[in-house]
Amino acid sequence: MWSRVKALVIKELLAVWRDKKSRVTLVIPPLIQLFLLAQAATLEVRNIEIVYYNQDSGWHSHELVQRIKGSRYFKDVHESKNLEEFKSAIDEQRAIIGVHIQPDFSRNAAAGAKATVQLILDGRKANASQIVQGYVRRIIGDFNSDILKIKTVSSGGIVTSVFRSWFNPNLDYLIYNVPCIVGILSMVLGLMVTALSVAREREMGTFDQLLVSPLQPWQILVGKMLPAMIIAVGESTLIMMLAIGVYRIPFQGSLILFYLCMVLFITSIIGVGLFISALSKTQQQANLGTFVFMVPTMLLSGFATPIENMPDWLQPVTWFIPIRHFFVIIKGVFLKDMPALEVLTHAWPIAFIAIFTLSIAGWMFRKRLE
Repeated sequence: MWSRVKALVIKELLAVWRDKKSRVTLVIPPLIQLFLLAQAATLEVRNIEIVYYNQDSGWHSHELVQRIKGSRYFKDVHESKNLEEFKSAIDEQRAIIGVHIQPDFSRNAAAGAKATVQLILDGRKANASQIVQGYVRRIIGDFNSDILKIKTVSSGGIVTSVFRSWFNPNLDYLIYNVPCIVGILSMVLGLMVTALSVAREREMGTFDQLLVSPLQPWQILVGKMLPAMIIAVGESTLIMMLAIGVYRIPFQGSLILFYLCMVLFITSIIGVGLFISALSKTQQQANLGTFVFMVPTMLLSGFATPIENMPDWLQPVTWFIPIRHFFVIIKGVFLKDMPALEVLTHAWPIAFIAIFTLSIAGWMFRKRLE
């Protein structure tokens, strides 16, 4: 019984390996995506161009401008001689944010009165503007604290805050981004291999041979699942090794626990891929079905936007997205050595989704074979 499944698995692996297009598709694009997405898919804003218009000639305004110029986030800090030049820099997108310092800034600051700085944001770049606004406000906050310390003889009455970031001390976005990309590429590989499997058989005319073979429907299903699992886990291991070796992403957790969750996650994705494959008559249709599944999955996964920011009616829908739960596991295992019990609380929804998707795929396979 299992010898038939083994023969089908070997046949599937050989079919993928002997097809030049399949070899290139499964190896080269994931590696390119890893290097591109790690650098491009980031919410950090760097190399910012900023413009300032300083109408004050005192020490306080000069000190604030120097702090802005010394920030690692700002590439170019331009000075405007007049208000019209200041406005045009924002209008023509030569700067994403403008800092306008009023004429009485230093006098008010020296007297302990309210000193106002106006920040002009480019609303056409809403997300980036808000992030840059946070950078400037942090600089102004540090400036305020230092001025208070200078003016106060005893620092006991000053309220200070100490900033620390757990699990990512330097707030390096790669440390957040790359583990998520490992999960994304694992999903893409598992989905592609299974979605194209039966469609390729139909195009090559070999699917009819499976129908007249002594293989049972469940044996065909398992024979299609295992090659996808082997390929997806193998390439995911390569991607993870590159993430740790090239990008120096720390791996703090249990490797065994991580692989168990990865196998469970890929199993849930394979069920979706087999369902798409059973519906598709050509590889083009399979590719289209994969795209239709991938877009809403990524939008609802919490990778780009927090799930908490989504509407209340939409948040329960994300529970049925397997990669939403895998993101929590992969970041927890990579960065903070998440305990096994906590991993289990996020793994059982993936197991439930895997049972559901494989059941639907098995039903569709039996229907097609009949």
